Amino acid sequence: MRFINRHEAGRQLGEQLLAAGVEASCVLALPRGGVPVGYEVAKALHLPLDVCVVRKLGVPGQEELAFGAIASGGVRVLSEALVRKIGITAAEIEAVTARETLELERRELRYRGQHTSRDMPYDAPILVDDGVATGATMRAAVLGLRERGCEQIIIAVPTAPVDTLAELQRYADRVICLMTPEPFLSVGVWYEDFDQTSDAEVSRLLALAGDGEEVPQR
Repeated sequence: MRFINRHEAGRQLGEQLLAAGVEASCVLALPRGGVPVGYEVAKALHLPLDVCVVRKLGVPGQEELAFGAIASGGVRVLSEALVRKIGITAAEIEAVTARETLELERRELRYRGQHTSRDMPYDAPILVDDGVATGATMRAAVLGLRERGCEQIIIAVPTAPVDTLAELQRYADRVICLMTPEPFLSVGVWYEDFDQTSDAEVSRLLALAGDGEEVPQR
């Protein structure tokens, strides 16, 4: 089974969350790819939508392979085993962190303007992405929210590997996933359309969610 696109995955995920009787205060999507999914989940559950900005720390020369992640508030999560295995130096870690911090700050400003937080109940959020592979960005997001005082956090994704889900269950209060294919390969393999989500699309969906309008079915 493959999802047609992120919107279709979000609709399926929203139906699953409704069937499971999930209760939450809001939906926080990880930009950029998690926002179309989160938009559909928020619509299905009649919850407000916002973003939780995180950035993957990619291995130099293999940027798609994450050795860690950062989140707003100075949170950084590292995969110590991968760092040791590949031999990433402390200087490389700091250089990648500095570069990704600039991009995180840019996205915060682009998506959320001058406001560090919206007038929204963050106490019991559902964290949504289009899928997780290593789980580094999702762990950073959870830790960042814990530092903000979130006592209950639910993670909801369309697809992920089994071992990553088991790891995430140590951080979140509940983890919900539609499918755990083996071999997993990558998140994008399980979508027919996995084109990159643009900054403009993220801003558009956040604005539509705030206005209560719907995105045309695709």
